[in-house]
Amino acid sequence: MSTMFGALNRFISRLDSESPSQSSRDRSAYGFQVLRNKNLEISIEPWYDFIVGINGRQVDSPDTNLFATEIRNCAGASVNLTLWNAKGSRSRNINFPVPTPSPTLGITLQWTPLSVTEDVWHVLDVIAYSPADTAGLLPYGDYIVGTPEGNVHGEAGLGELVEDYLGRSLRLYVYNHEYAVTRLVTLTPSRNWGGSGALGCVLGFGALHRLPAPMTEPIAGPGETLFETARFSNEEHRPSSTQPQPNSPSVYPPPPSATPSSDILVPASMASPPPSSATLPTASGPPKGATRKPRNVAASNMTFDDYFREGEQKSKEEDVAPSSKNAAPLPPPPKSAKSAPSQAKSPEPSAEPSIEEEKSKAAEPEPGPESTDG
Repeated sequence: MSTMFGALNRFISRLDSESPSQSSRDRSAYGFQVLRNKNLEISIEPWYDFIVGINGRQVDSPDTNLFATEIRNCAGASVNLTLWNAKGSRSRNINFPVPTPSPTLGITLQWTPLSVTEDVWHVLDVIAYSPADTAGLLPYGDYIVGTPEGNVHGEAGLGELVEDYLGRSLRLYVYNHEYAVTRLVTLTPSRNWGGSGALGCVLGFGALHRLPAPMTEPIAGPGETLFETARFSNEEHRPSSTQPQPNSPSVYPPPPSATPSSDILVPASMASPPPSSATLPTASGPPKGATRKPRNVAASNMTFDDYFREGEQKSKEEDVAPSSKNAAPLPPPPKSAKSAPSQAKSPEPSAEPSIEEEKSKAAEPEPGPESTDG
């Protein structure tokens, strides 16, 4: 028993040691998060936008001096930035000119992992007369994205923050999906408001409760990709499986080069017209002397009654049971060659009188002599 528990403990410890490396691989994407934007000519949204590429190259260094040098080198020209947005996890490219006198963008950046956008709490339900209801939180449309009181990480991070601010004012950044605005909400967590919980609302956390794409963007149709990927010049090129390779043979045969006749209607959706009758292969007939099996082809105008009548006729033909009119009489059973053994007769009674008969005779009186009347 101790050996089994020891092996189980070693297995659990090995899983615990492997989990940090796995999580670090999944959360290793970084970028410059935009904290403030003073240039209104640049369509960059603070907190939600991350700069992940510049001039077709991926940003892989947290050094802001290298980024500023790249911007200064584009003075008098335009710079191309690749932005990743937390709303819907989508990427886009923007181009704008860099002024010569002051080659700056007017934005404040911070090297941040993209996984910070996963720490979002979706407001699913708000109980009446609760602290959340008093603060004006709206169900389904509101998302708690952060707080000016500090960084909040993990599913239990918001709960721990609320416990620290019981009876005190707590400020939260709340994003509304329906109106596409972010507002600062102030509420006072309490457990004496008359209901369960310190906030009085139901929150959702995880992959199903991430920030959705804005409602102004078109909805992706069936079969379209949900995630856009950006290619940089310093990334290794990976050929797509859906694009044909230059040296790979074509899967589809080339269209026939014969020109169709004028009496063939070519649909507009066809890439090439159908082959003419001259190019179609001729089918060889059956060999000589072979009899062709007749085929029962039903007429196109047959009704259901005809089908049922035909099926009934076939079932009668395939039925092997003989009818009562044409049935031959059954033959008699064969006669046996040997005669049947004679039945034994019961023995006849013997002629000798039995004892009971003798006794009855002895009891009977003997007749006397006959008297005559004189």
